[in-house]
Amino acid sequence: MRPKPHRLSNLKILIIGVFVAFLLLFVLRSSFSSSNSDAFLPKDSKIVIGRAENCSRTCGKIPPSLAQALIHYTTSTITPQQTLKEIKVTSRVLQKKSPCNFLVFGLGHDSLMWAALNHGGRTIFLDEDAVWIERIRRRFPMLESYHVTYDSKVNQADELMEAGKRPECTAIVDARYSMCQLGLKGLPGEVYDIKWDLIMVDAPTGYHDEAPGRMTAIYTAGMMARNRADGETDVFVHDVNRVVEDKFSKEFLCDGYMKKQEGRLRHFTIPSHRDGMERPFCPL
Repeated sequence: MRPKPHRLSNLKILIIGVFVAFLLLFVLRSSFSSSNSDAFLPKDSKIVIGRAENCSRTCGKIPPSLAQALIHYTTSTITPQQTLKEIKVTSRVLQKKSPCNFLVFGLGHDSLMWAALNHGGRTIFLDEDAVWIERIRRRFPMLESYHVTYDSKVNQADELMEAGKRPECTAIVDARYSMCQLGLKGLPGEVYDIKWDLIMVDAPTGYHDEAPGRMTAIYTAGMMARNRADGETDVFVHDVNRVVEDKFSKEFLCDGYMKKQEGRLRHFTIPSHRDGMERPFCPL
């Protein structure tokens, strides 16, 4: 989530292109809505027509959040850590589902992009580094982010994998009340209450033995998806080239729910396990 500056001109072009596509879609939707409204307006109603025309001009403007994102990524020398193809996987889902509820484990240089692509929806970022959160907040105060404390370490991954196979870890319950050692219980209350449409796991840090690792984040993302009342949740895990992300995503998000892998990113679509259908933890 926090890449070093590097030259990825193709990635920058993609990001700008994605924003332009969303802007065009936004303008077309506004124009279409305005045209449909005009068709039902009485011809002699000048006041109503005037309002409709006024609304058309207002609704066709670029939202400030998207404008700021365009300016930021056009002028920035720092590009997101995910590759062009990896970003496309999530952006396609967002294009279909936004505005929606999007939970992101991690806060970084790509956060403004995800929030802008989910324009009109709610995007929440969770990060383990309080100093980093304050730094990003100063630059982008419109981003909603929270500090999270993890009590796990990468060197405990094997132990946590075994714990995750116990009955209390396969029971479908609200993660904050779970008896499973892998369940994250210290998140802000609204994170548990919101029905998430998309969840991205791109944090916490997991590249050395003493780092928190993403074991609990991956497990909790899967349980939030299963515990929703109905529908399905798209879950994305980045850095699956690493052992923890590879094994834990397959075990707790399930191979049978995986829709696509592109580079280091995996996309899972997990249905509700509380919708009245009898489902095993992982599909057979």
